[in-house]
Amino acid sequence: MGAELMTAFKALCIVGTLAFARWVQASEDPAIQIAIETRAAGEKIDRHIFGQFAEHLGRGIYEGIWVGPSSSIPNTRGIRNDVVAALKALHVPVVRWPGGCFADEYHWRKGIGAEAKRPATLNPNWGGVIEPNTFGTHEFFDFAQQIEADAYISINVGSGSPQEASDWLEYLTADKASALAMERRANGHAAPFKVPFLGIGNESWGCGGTMTPEYYLSQLKIYSRYARNYDGNQTMQRIAVGPDSTDSSYLEAIMQAWQKKGWSWDIEGVSLHSYTVGKWPPSFKATGFGEAEYAALIHDTLRMEDMVRQHSATMDKYDPQKKISLVVDEWGSWLAPTPCSPAGFLEQQNSQRDAIIAALNINIFARHADRVRMANIAQMVNVLQAMILTDKDRMILTPTYHVFKMYVPFQDAIFVPISMSSETFQIGGVTLPRIDAVAARSKSGQLWLAVTNVDPNRSAHIEITSPTIKSATGDILSSPKIDSVNTFENATVVSPTPLTGKVSGHAVTLTLTPHSVAVVALGT
Repeated sequence: MGAELMTAFKALCIVGTLAFARWVQASEDPAIQIAIETRAAGEKIDRHIFGQFAEHLGRGIYEGIWVGPSSSIPNTRGIRNDVVAALKALHVPVVRWPGGCFADEYHWRKGIGAEAKRPATLNPNWGGVIEPNTFGTHEFFDFAQQIEADAYISINVGSGSPQEASDWLEYLTADKASALAMERRANGHAAPFKVPFLGIGNESWGCGGTMTPEYYLSQLKIYSRYARNYDGNQTMQRIAVGPDSTDSSYLEAIMQAWQKKGWSWDIEGVSLHSYTVGKWPPSFKATGFGEAEYAALIHDTLRMEDMVRQHSATMDKYDPQKKISLVVDEWGSWLAPTPCSPAGFLEQQNSQRDAIIAALNINIFARHADRVRMANIAQMVNVLQAMILTDKDRMILTPTYHVFKMYVPFQDAIFVPISMSSETFQIGGVTLPRIDAVAARSKSGQLWLAVTNVDPNRSAHIEITSPTIKSATGDILSSPKIDSVNTFENATVVSPTPLTGKVSGHAVTLTLTPHSVAVVALGT
C-alpha cells in the first residue's frame, strides 16, 4: 500500500472510530426526563410572537414580494403568488413595515397615487440604491390582506413630523369624508385600512435620530397624542422605542413617565431589538462554519432570555399589572453577507443552525408570554434570517421557515409548564444546554411539545413521563450537518420528516437526532 493511500486509510479509520465512539456514547446516554404539568396552565402564547418584518432593504420588498403587475412571474396585482402561498401556510399573524432604519426616512406621500407620478428616491441606509416607491401604502395593505396578516406600521419620527404622521393615520383610517379620506378613496380603497399596531419611531437611540432618552420621550408624548386612529371601530396599540439589547435607559425613562402620565398620551408597548450576531460588525459565516462558531452563536442567542427577564423586571416596577407589552420587533441571526452580494443588502444563507436559533428564541418568548406579546423576526424574504429566498422566478423555503411552520399550533395556545432534567455539554469553553423545550395546549385542546436538541453530535433520548400521555406524533427538522442549507439546486436538504414516539408503560420516548428541532402532538 502506497504512503498516500495508507495516510488516507488511517484518516478514515480515525473518523470511523470517532463516529462509533459518539454512537456508543449516545446509545448509553440516560433518557432526558420531561414532565408535563397537564393540569396547570399559564399565559396565552400570543400568535403575534410569530410576526414578520419586511423592510425596504436589499431584495426584501422588490423581487422578494413585489415584482409588478406586468412581470412574467405569476402575481396578483404585482405581488408574487408563490411567496403569498408560502406565507399563508405559516399563518403569519402580523407584518411590520416599512422599516427599520428605512422607516425614519420614509415619507408616505411618495408611495401613493398613480405609479407614473411617484418619485424615485434614494435609500441611503441600505446601499444607496434607488427606491422607486412602487410598493407603498396600498400595495403593503394589499399584501397583508393576501397573506391574512395584521399590519404593524412604523411612522417616521426621525426625519418626519407629527403633522406628517397624523396625516398618514387620517389617510389610512378616517371614515368620514375628510380630504385625506376622499384621497384614499380616489386611490382605490373606499373603506378605512385596519391599523392594529403603530410603531412610534425606530431605534431612535441609533439610526432613528441618535436621540437621548429624554428627547425621545418628549417626541413620544407628541406623536402618541396626535397619530390617532380615526376609525372608531378599531383599536390600535402604540409601540414606543425601547431597549437596545441590554441598554435599558430608554425603557426606564419611558416606563417612569408612563406611570406618571396624564390623559393626553399613552402607549401599549415598548420595543426591544437584539440580534444573534456574536460580535460587531457581523462576521460569523452563514455556511462552512465549525462547532466553535456554532456554539458561540447559540450561546449568544440564549442571552435573549436574560434580556427579557431584565427588561420585564424594569417594566414590573412601573407596571406590575403588565398592561404594557414587551415587543421584540427585531430579532434573528445577523451574519456575514453572502460573498459577492450587493453592499448593504444584508443577504445571507440560512442553515440548520438558524433553525435552532429560531426555535430557541420562540421558546424564550413563549416562556415569557405574560410580557412578550409580539415579536418580529428580521426579515421575511431575502434579508438576514429570512423565511424565503428568491432568485427571479425561483423560490426556496429556508430551515427557519420550516420551524415557523412546525410551531403554528402554538399560536394563541395556552402555555403548559414543564420540568426537565437539566443537562449540559461543552464545546471549547462554551457550556450549552443539551435540550430546550416548551409545551402548550392549542385552541382545539390538543397538547403540543416542542423540543430542540442543541447538541451537534449526540442524539437526545427524551422520555415524557405522564400517566395521561399515551402517544407523540409530529415532525422533526434535522440535517446532515449543522451548516446544511437549502439551495435552488437542492431545495429539500433541510426539510421536516415524520417523528413518532415509542410507548412503554406510562412513558413516551422520542429520539432526536443531533442539532434538530421537533414538534409533536401528545395523545391522551
